[in-house]
Amino acid sequence: MNLTPERISNIGAERMKSLMKRSMEDISSIFNDVKKIVFDIKDRGDAVTLQHYKKHKEDIQPEDLEATKEEIEEAYNKVDPKVVTCLKEAAENIIKFHRAQLEREMWSIEVKDGILAGRITRSMDIVGCYVPGGSATYPSSVLMTVLPAKVAGVKQVVAITPPSEGMTANPATLVAADIAGCDRIFKVGGPWGIASLAYGTEAMPKVDKIVGPGNKYVTAAKMLVYGEVDIDSPAGPSEALILSDETGNPEWIAIDFLSQVEHDPNSAAVLVTTSEQLAKDVCSIIKREFDSLDRKEILESSLSGHSSVLIAEDMEEAIDFTNRYAAEHLQIITKDPFITLNSIKHAGSIFMGPYAPVPVGDYASGTNHVLPTGQCARMFSGLSVDDFIKKPTFQYLSKKGLEGLKDIVITLAEEEGLPIHARTIKARFE
Repeated sequence: MNLTPERISNIGAERMKSLMKRSMEDISSIFNDVKKIVFDIKDRGDAVTLQHYKKHKEDIQPEDLEATKEEIEEAYNKVDPKVVTCLKEAAENIIKFHRAQLEREMWSIEVKDGILAGRITRSMDIVGCYVPGGSATYPSSVLMTVLPAKVAGVKQVVAITPPSEGMTANPATLVAADIAGCDRIFKVGGPWGIASLAYGTEAMPKVDKIVGPGNKYVTAAKMLVYGEVDIDSPAGPSEALILSDETGNPEWIAIDFLSQVEHDPNSAAVLVTTSEQLAKDVCSIIKREFDSLDRKEILESSLSGHSSVLIAEDMEEAIDFTNRYAAEHLQIITKDPFITLNSIKHAGSIFMGPYAPVPVGDYASGTNHVLPTGQCARMFSGLSVDDFIKKPTFQYLSKKGLEGLKDIVITLAEEEGLPIHARTIKARFE
């Protein structure tokens, strides 16, 4: 493991391109395989999924795809009561934060005399939440996807998660779904789950939108069904950038850095600092800690492939790099993080001060951890109540109001070669 500081000013074009590209998900190699699965399910429905999951249960039936009330009750007996309590407390914080995002249900303005225009908010009818599963346990992702939808007022929230041997779901996932108020839970993952929710099958309902993190097969499937349903932003491996001046604690920053790269072999961690000494100290601590850590293969891959410790000439250069990088997670550890925040344009979620490491947002502070990766923070936001709400506009015009727009609409409609558009106006004054 060889991690050494680099000066931003000395980074060449290819190296900079590599840093910016980092862990962006490349789905090209698997796209055609996923496409076959997705369209097979569109044509044949549950039969495709049942055939796939015979590997978990030879005599699988359609009813095996949905978690029962009894399974959920039994899950509580398998999960440590302390974990249940922590999930409930985390849920309270997530609900409180997301309730604050709700906008007023309707607003309107008088554009001109006799012209009233406004907007209303309406929640979606039914949404699907993808929860990674199988050998992994991600109950936090249940809370982060289901609860914002519930707060938004979605009538039916459906969760899907990959099953294990015997068509069983992870108990912690089932408990978290129950705590979050999930209406139905299906033990179907990957492209099979995404396609089933997008098109609807005999066993699984068709939804309006699918959200939640997953691997590249899930991402490819979501991109394939986009248009049939809405999706959240494309997501790749987790990433974080730490922006620090000389006030940063190198021991804490080193652990924060390492915590990011334990996610996945393709995870990315970057430290950008104005302090050469801090950069050197962090690298030394990472090297010191490395030999005593588990998951060395994952750590080695992430550290050597997508991670860097960078030295900036000044805070202006550091912030410029930070905005170009557009990190999924951004930690700001400076003398006054609120002043620094004013200069940040692109980031999925921002963690400010020495006592706000990324895991607090992953689990319990209330903000959402379903976030854009691979520079997508330039144009996407993290999951929120807004993802589950539509905002139709409305207008009411009196005769006087329409009269005031008459000449504008008629002139522009005729200019665009749409004479019947113009007649809709003329007819009301003949």
